Amino acid sequence: MFEYIKGSVISLSPAGVVIEAGEIGYFVHISLTTYSLLHGSEKGKLFLHQVIREDAHILYGFFDQAERELFRLLISVNGIGANTAIMMLSSHKPEELQHAILNENVGLLKNIKGIGIKTAQRVIIDLKDKIGKSSAGDQLFRPDGSPVRSEAVAALEMLGFNKKAVEKLVDQVLIEQPAITVENLIKLALKSF
Repeated sequence: MFEYIKGSVISLSPAGVVIEAGEIGYFVHISLTTYSLLHGSEKGKLFLHQVIREDAHILYGFFDQAERELFRLLISVNGIGANTAIMMLSSHKPEELQHAILNENVGLLKNIKGIGIKTAQRVIIDLKDKIGKSSAGDQLFRPDGSPVRSEAVAALEMLGFNKKAVEKLVDQVLIEQPAITVENLIKLALKSF
């Protein structure tokens, strides 16, 4: 199994990219999220997921490992194939999908092309616990390295609040408002407690 590909971006479209590595051009299927992050780049690195069928070897590429892990979680759900998972990741940012699954937002999921109400419910049932425990949840959806997050958590802990509860609330706010300031984050958290 291939881990990643790194090379020159030869052509780029919202559905795929051709990356030249070792004088070979590889066509890699991508999501709109990855497309927007690659747009305008001459070189790129994509984390890969390979699907091998009798008639084809297909590569799916992701700008970071967390998006790839979410893709792998999505295709583990009965009724969701690789193309549907890419459609889901193209319709909404990975954080939005994760937020919808954790908050059981069936409406957001069923509005994605190819996802009906039963499939949306199955995604929530199958993935709600997995996303909370996965490293995708840690890396992509819990910005532990964020100075805003660490300062807010430290300040609220010093005020006597439970660390786990504080981290959960702060992460939730950062998913919904990634550009929030430390001061506003602390104010919001204090109103919630």
